[in-house]
Amino acid sequence: MKKNKHAGSAKKNVRKPWGGRFSSSVNSFVEGFTESVSFDHRLAEFDIEGSIAHAEMLGEKKIISLNDSKKIVKGLSSILLDIVSDKFFFDPRLEDVHMNIEAELINRIGPVGGKLHTARSRNDQVATSLRLWLRKQIDEILGVIMEMRVCLLSQAEKNIEVLIPGYTHLQRAQPVFLSHHLMAYTQMFSRDYERFCEVRKRVNILPLGSGALAGTSHPIDRELVSKKLNFDSVSLNSIDAVSDRDFVIDFASAASIAMMHLSRLGEEIVIWASEEFNFINLPDAFATGSSLMPQKKNPDVAELVRGKSARTYGNLVSLLTMMKGLPLAYNRDMQEDKEQIFDASDTLHSSLTVMYLLLESLTFNKERMSNAVNESYMTATDIADAMVRRGIPFREAHESAGKIVLYAIENEIPFDELLLEDLKDFVPHMRSSDLKEASVERSIAHRNSKGGSSLGSVKRQIRIEKKKLGGIL
Repeated sequence: MKKNKHAGSAKKNVRKPWGGRFSSSVNSFVEGFTESVSFDHRLAEFDIEGSIAHAEMLGEKKIISLNDSKKIVKGLSSILLDIVSDKFFFDPRLEDVHMNIEAELINRIGPVGGKLHTARSRNDQVATSLRLWLRKQIDEILGVIMEMRVCLLSQAEKNIEVLIPGYTHLQRAQPVFLSHHLMAYTQMFSRDYERFCEVRKRVNILPLGSGALAGTSHPIDRELVSKKLNFDSVSLNSIDAVSDRDFVIDFASAASIAMMHLSRLGEEIVIWASEEFNFINLPDAFATGSSLMPQKKNPDVAELVRGKSARTYGNLVSLLTMMKGLPLAYNRDMQEDKEQIFDASDTLHSSLTVMYLLLESLTFNKERMSNAVNESYMTATDIADAMVRRGIPFREAHESAGKIVLYAIENEIPFDELLLEDLKDFVPHMRSSDLKEASVERSIAHRNSKGGSSLGSVKRQIRIEKKKLGGIL
């Protein structure tokens, strides 16, 4: 935010837009405490976009003259050029971005600039700017989520038959393909994509024209403004329109869920990169070293994403807490929504981007993953299922399979080396065909139920995801 480049910054006496009712100036500390332009200047482009549509409507409906409307639009356009080129001075004494732009408009084109605020309030103006800004952020975030989904799909295809232990309770549970594991994340980010699309629909409702809370007596055309700004519809209740921040909370909630998914992925990368697991080769470009221990290669990117999920949750809780006790309609507390939602958007966007780049560069230690599958007794369920297919009740089959696992562990015998005669004494109904089901290949092949981990099922998942992505890209 620029503080001294524009000629407007030389003005010593700043006239408050609401100053007519007051006989003395605002305390200088209060001015600093109540200003928001230090952070809401990010809305400048969107404030001008909304103001131009409003000014054009005022002229077209003859609420102000067409000549005045054109002067206002030209003045706003010149201010926008200064803002984009980083030459505009935002004066904190004018409180917020909206009053800064209006004051400079009047400074540039004279009293006619004061006609811009006809038939609107800062309340509906702020809500409109915020919705326009948030709509753009959602569109950008949707794009990065798409990149993440495509990247996961690509990694799944490249590693489609790589074996990996599937875990529950962080204990080896059943063998799966790495591709199946990665496709689980495509489901998470697919839901995130849908969630942000739903949020966008609720964001894309025009509040402008609601005034401070009661609408306006001027013959405005809200549908015309809505069309100019590409909103889907206009708000139906003026009180709700200016006091609603559900759309902000919706965004923060969707961002928190997406960050939770990124954090889970980050956690797995941290674990897989450890020497104990050694499932992945962490790229140097996405790791750091230790200031003391030369041998260290730390997964800081994944750890930071994991940590940043906490601040996103904090933003959501802050917004909910801010709104929970507010009476209708607008209250100044709602100024506190900006920093929270700005941070939530920035954090999610950067976290998605860096995790996408990391995942794209990631390579897997396929041999180590395969060895981990064969080092344990993860196909015990398949032995039990083989007995069930012969009519033995599952609970009885489960107990028998458990005894076999215990025997194998105590004697340090892998499943593929067990002999039927060694098991007959404590599993009398055991058959050699049951033991054959303990192979990793048979275990995965049998799990061909819809959404299961068999190769055919994984390929179906990939085809479905490709079709979904094809319909979006």
